[in-house]
Amino acid sequence: MIKFPALKFREWTGTFTDELVREPGKFGLGQVPGKSAPDAVKDAICGFCSTGCRLKIHLRDGEAVNVTADPHYPVNLGMACPKGWEAMTPLAATDRALVPLLRAKRGGRAKPVSWDTAATVFCDRMKAVQAAHGPASVAFISTGQIFTEEMAMLGAFAKFGMGVIHGDGNTRQCMATAVSAYKQSFGFDAPPFTYADFEESDVIVFVGANPCIAHPIMWQRVLRNQRQPEIVVIDPRKTETAMAATLHVPLAPKSDLTLLYGLARLLFERDWIDGPYLKAHTEGFEEFRAFVESFTLEKTSQVTGLSGAEILRLAELIKVGRRVSFWWTMGVNQGHEATRTAQAIINLALMGGHLGKPGTGANSITGQCNAMGSRLFSNTTNLLGGHDFTNPAHREKIAAATGIPVERIPQQPSLAYDQIIDGVETGTIKALWIIATNPAHSWIQQSRLHGLLEKLEFLVVQDMYHNTETAQFADLILPASGWGEKEGTFINSERRIGLARAAVPPRGESKPDFVIFKYLAERWGCGAMFAEWSSPEAVLQILKRCSVGQPCEITGIEDYDGLEKQGGIQWPCLESAPDQERRLFADGKFFTPSGRARFHFDLPQPVAEPPDAEYPLFLLTGRGSSSQWHTETRTAKSAILEKLHSRDLWVEVHPQDARALQVVAQDWVEVCSRRGKVRAKARVSATVQPGQVFLPMHHAAVNQLTLGRFDPHSRQPSYKACAVKLVALNGTRGRG
Repeated sequence: MIKFPALKFREWTGTFTDELVREPGKFGLGQVPGKSAPDAVKDAICGFCSTGCRLKIHLRDGEAVNVTADPHYPVNLGMACPKGWEAMTPLAATDRALVPLLRAKRGGRAKPVSWDTAATVFCDRMKAVQAAHGPASVAFISTGQIFTEEMAMLGAFAKFGMGVIHGDGNTRQCMATAVSAYKQSFGFDAPPFTYADFEESDVIVFVGANPCIAHPIMWQRVLRNQRQPEIVVIDPRKTETAMAATLHVPLAPKSDLTLLYGLARLLFERDWIDGPYLKAHTEGFEEFRAFVESFTLEKTSQVTGLSGAEILRLAELIKVGRRVSFWWTMGVNQGHEATRTAQAIINLALMGGHLGKPGTGANSITGQCNAMGSRLFSNTTNLLGGHDFTNPAHREKIAAATGIPVERIPQQPSLAYDQIIDGVETGTIKALWIIATNPAHSWIQQSRLHGLLEKLEFLVVQDMYHNTETAQFADLILPASGWGEKEGTFINSERRIGLARAAVPPRGESKPDFVIFKYLAERWGCGAMFAEWSSPEAVLQILKRCSVGQPCEITGIEDYDGLEKQGGIQWPCLESAPDQERRLFADGKFFTPSGRARFHFDLPQPVAEPPDAEYPLFLLTGRGSSSQWHTETRTAKSAILEKLHSRDLWVEVHPQDARALQVVAQDWVEVCSRRGKVRAKARVSATVQPGQVFLPMHHAAVNQLTLGRFDPHSRQPSYKACAVKLVALNGTRGRG
């Protein structure tokens, strides 16, 4: 058997034997029947969403028999969502990738090979592509689903070892807007809040966010608020969160920016602002005041479809004098002018001095479990630790911190995800390495991407499963271990670094992603460059050095044991200290050269594809169930989670539109755009407004419809804006 590099994993080594392969569905909400009480418990931060809950994995004779929520962890306080209770189930799926698989030709059957063969093929073919087309002809697309240390090892090996220039992550699909907005407004990618702010606000404003479904534990934190807060939801659709709110603001789709500018004008006009704070801690607010002057109440009402009274009520709620917190997620981030929309939220927070104090903040809720780790330490579009590839001083600093020769560090940033995909189309990107993500399902304008994946000279997919939509295009599949089979750290939405322990060994010949990266580095011939990168915990020590002097400095974290005892810790952490709430900007000092927050603004732009006579409906997309996650690669493995949502694709249709089509609930319809069509069951409901329909994003077919448009600052896709039509399928009422 191939020998992997010696790694200092804490409690296990080796591979999972055939005797340990378990039946699917064995883990879940309760103890496995017939098993005695657990004899060991391992703690692990959940590997699904960005909330960062800590779960306890209960073991009996080395097997996981139950999962419970940690009652003492400061994030989830003993709570877990359905995905958390079923977190171990995906490991036991029958379609796990257990050995490397290689296709002799594109479209052929993938056949098992040894790790030695897989590594040889990887290195030989990647080097051949680079020799023929240059180092930049190879790119990688990573993820927010693997550990921080794994991301760093991948980014370092690919860019410093392989000489790759371009690599991005699937966090580009969810969090790039927040990154751009924070960097421009605050001088660094710095979400300022702590989860306690949910419980300490007088007014909680959700913009394009549905935490009831997307982040259930965060919603539970809202429900713990004893201040009887006003809960405002700004969203075209009456989401589950909107149903529970004290005020739902059902604006027209993609009119957010006009609404936010109109609110700013009202606040300035009525002097509902914190003037001393603006003068002491911001710059550009006078220019912003002049800019919003044209966003009158009449104009704002006309564009958003809201009444003047609704807009005035909202302005009164967010004025200075109360604890106001603003929260946004994909409804903002996945838009054609997303960065300016996020910054319009930031501007409102600045106007009221709603930053740095309990119950306040302009707060981006992250999507994936380790999107924040990806943003700071993946070495993709940022150099390790939030540094800049183009800055010579930053390159010298990272070279000294890592021991990597400075000449091996690229002097230019990576192309963004969409630009890498465009590079495949133009022929500048010839080989692609995709790790722990499934773009053949999740990427916008799906059919285009499928054609481009077939155009590649070499495609490597590294994943837990051999049959994802993306793996089906791969020339080489590398079997990776999943959450619960390896260890490392995640960084959650509130900037908390949390530790996940390995509970069980990897199955078959699958390996932790860190082990795979380390092994490939050895086979590439650059193993000596990463001699210090001997384990995930050793990499954490390297990342600590990379973070020195940065807003995200973490030098106060001693080691994994200390991090675990502290209950995770929020950055910045400059010295070892007990866990505490760490809000940013309490001193009014920001990370810009002037130390002041900046106002950014631009005129609203129309959507690229508004509804018209041929395609008269506006398509909204979003999370459809708290029991499902992204492309369902893992959650679909759980029989319990499968029962908690519809397996059929469904579409929400307003009763008025349903009557016009002569469609009733449970009728099958076609949802058609200029790019494709999908079949879905009608859900007739006033949760959507007339002229709008909603599709859940988890179904693989949905991105056949979406339009490839991107925010110019963040390069994030605009998943939530395109024109569609519905076609009734006669004779299919209530039948599959």
